[in-house]
Amino acid sequence: MNPAPESYAPERLHPLIATLIVFLSNFGILVLELVAGRLTAPIVGVSLYTWTSIIGIILAGISLGNYLGGKIADRWASLTVLAWLFVLSALGSASILWTIDLINPLRELELPIILGVLLIFTAVFLLPSTLLGTISPVVVKLTLADLNRTGDIVGKIYAAGAAGSIAGTFATGFFLISAFGTRLLVWGVAGGLLLIGALIGLSARRRLRYGPALLLGLFLALSVAAWQGGWLGSRCLRETDYYCIKVRADDKEPNLRVLTLDRLVHSYVDPEDPSYLRYGYERVYAGVVEAAFPGEGPLSALFIGGGGYTFPRYLEVTRPGSRVEVIEIDPGVTETAYSALGLPADTTIVTFNEDARRFIANLPPGQGYDLIVGDAFNDFSVPYHLTTLEFDRQVAVHLKPDGLYLVNIIDGREGAFLRAYVSTLRQVFAQVYVSPVVGQIGQLSRQTYVLVAANRALPIHAAQPSPLDEQFVTPAELADYLQQTPPLILTDDYVPVDNLLAPVFVDSGL
Repeated sequence: MNPAPESYAPERLHPLIATLIVFLSNFGILVLELVAGRLTAPIVGVSLYTWTSIIGIILAGISLGNYLGGKIADRWASLTVLAWLFVLSALGSASILWTIDLINPLRELELPIILGVLLIFTAVFLLPSTLLGTISPVVVKLTLADLNRTGDIVGKIYAAGAAGSIAGTFATGFFLISAFGTRLLVWGVAGGLLLIGALIGLSARRRLRYGPALLLGLFLALSVAAWQGGWLGSRCLRETDYYCIKVRADDKEPNLRVLTLDRLVHSYVDPEDPSYLRYGYERVYAGVVEAAFPGEGPLSALFIGGGGYTFPRYLEVTRPGSRVEVIEIDPGVTETAYSALGLPADTTIVTFNEDARRFIANLPPGQGYDLIVGDAFNDFSVPYHLTTLEFDRQVAVHLKPDGLYLVNIIDGREGAFLRAYVSTLRQVFAQVYVSPVVGQIGQLSRQTYVLVAANRALPIHAAQPSPLDEQFVTPAELADYLQQTPPLILTDDYVPVDNLLAPVFVDSGL
């Protein structure tokens, strides 16, 4: 029997080329997975539930892609088919930028947020992850020339895929997002996949092998046009490792600046009037400070979370000579406060860009404050390590004997997180006061609360009437509220904040 002509010999991939291809495709999958959270944060926020949805949908897509890729490999495995799978994966990746823009109107439907989150991530990320999932089975099929080495080759390909996922995770989280921004990064992944498809296609022997290369040329031309037109630019004023930061003028009061972090309208700032307080919880803060420290004498205050620097600036101008320090984990938020929110270059406020718990743990033992203000809880994203008994003890160490710890939190009608947090604070502080800010305690499905913890009694529901009495629940009301469920103390070992806030998340709309 004569050997088959070379043109009919089965196409094969060298094992080294195969491992490189799988490494790069899995690298791309993990880039898209991490970028997914940042791209959608302005729409759905960031929480345990959004990340659960992202991971679940993308894993479902990969699984479906692996299944379909196996079918494709058994029937049509060739370098040309592999090249076109990369082309389709590139188009699917690029489509993320279009579908993100298209799904924005879903917010107007006021869907339950969990349903909305699942619909959004399915619409945006299922197709790209499915297409990328088809690649590995075809690569395996094209590499297996010797069945006696099946285990060795498949093991190396799987290892290369895992290594690509690891590299994509670290590169994206530590460098790529902050260096390029999410939209340009997604476009870059699409371009990289198209380049790989073009290179594989040019090495194939079948028809249509030049198609991927021609599409790559078209993609490069579109990239130039998209860049010049600003389409690839970030939708954020500043895109950081933590937030999509936006600043706009208020619709009704153009002198006000509105700071949005992801989907949360965090602060209203009047650059010309630092004493302006828009939010009710800020006015409660001001009333408590005035009642606890009458007059205009200087205070020492430490703020956990900067945001728009609204209350730090208020304290700076209403209490001249005060020592005001801010711990803001995101340098981009601080830079935005200076560049867009009117924080003057000569402000006396001192900012530390690091994690609050680490900062407080490293404070000198004798350094005390009149006020420590916790304002680091962003929408449904609660830094749980700042809610525990151990952290409260660290805070108490750095309060003066008559000092106050003020915190604002969000909870709903069930109030599981509020009860747990108050119970935890009462393990450390002699007095804990609760203000629902608006309405009655447990009245709203999503409600802001101000908690005031101290080791001294404040003029709230005391012998003499106080303007604060109407803003805070009575001791009897608070005791009755806490007794409605068994007490839960939040500790570093057990701090189920996301579960406690689950009813708020479920009841909220997009």
